[in-house]
Amino acid sequence: MSLYCGIGCRRKSFWYFRLLSTYVTKTRYLFELKEDDDACKKAQQTGAFYLFHSLAPLLQKSGHQYQAPRHSLLELERLLAEFGQDTQRIEDSVLIGCSEQHEAWFALDLGLNSSSSINASLEKPEMETELKGSFTELRKALFQLNTKDASLLTMAQALLRWHDAHQFCSRSGQPTKKNMAGSKRVCPSSKIIYYPQMAPVVITLVSDGTRCLLARQSSFPKGMYSALAGFCDIGESLEEAVRREVAEEVGLEVERLQYSASQHWPFPNSSLMIACHATVQPGQTEIQVNLKELEAAGWFSHDEVATALRKNNPYTQQQYGTFWLPPKLAIAHQLIKEWVEKPPCSTLPA
Repeated sequence: MSLYCGIGCRRKSFWYFRLLSTYVTKTRYLFELKEDDDACKKAQQTGAFYLFHSLAPLLQKSGHQYQAPRHSLLELERLLAEFGQDTQRIEDSVLIGCSEQHEAWFALDLGLNSSSSINASLEKPEMETELKGSFTELRKALFQLNTKDASLLTMAQALLRWHDAHQFCSRSGQPTKKNMAGSKRVCPSSKIIYYPQMAPVVITLVSDGTRCLLARQSSFPKGMYSALAGFCDIGESLEEAVRREVAEEVGLEVERLQYSASQHWPFPNSSLMIACHATVQPGQTEIQVNLKELEAAGWFSHDEVATALRKNNPYTQQQYGTFWLPPKLAIAHQLIKEWVEKPPCSTLPA
């Protein structure tokens, strides 16, 4: 019996080590590509490229889903040559990940003006015809992508946008230069190194024990309600940001809070969404909506929210009831689902 147990434990340890080793190897390979321009350029030879035009990814429609096609370096060079572009434009690409077999993945925007003056924006309609796809606004397509493509494309768009907006040094005013992987920009004059950044945002689902508080902004699609969210101020902790945002937007004072998860969010610019559950005292639940921040807010029962979750469909949301919830890919959906399925019981003081 002990022999079988020992064999089983060794096998489990072996597979665990193998899984961990694959992750570590992949992570260190990506680190090498970010730090070594020659290694990154070599990786492009066997890598794959996702294409964008003016920050809109190239997608192909398949039923209710979108797929993001990838192109080899050879295919990309042929495409650029066909449209009269120099292959030097490929150096504007950014590294966004790799496979477990170390196939590097890059993103390249053919609609933004290149950092090299000889490369102008390519015409969108002609490219769509040639590539048998369409450059689709990511916000419209995001919830119809599979999880892997959604993660890669949001990261890619964020990096491409950041590079487009940071081509000059804030100290010297001189042009900055991107490294091959796109993990940083350097000013040759001031020697300042710039790294892509995200703005921290707290997103909080408030509950009084039996109900949760949902709100909507005027910019939301008609009928959609979500959790409260707001940017962290300079000098604030996450706990302080949650308390302030809830007080500002709905006039409630948070009693306790619990961290849930985080998510990169590319709209309108790169944010790190930090999701929390928060509770207020049952006797202090009167909402005072800040109309400068919100269009409406209200308390919803467990049954109302559970029903909305069951009927939530990204293609037909407006057909159901008086309100609908963010789609599954959004972290707000995860927060709401957690509250419905298992209301948080282990809390930390705010």
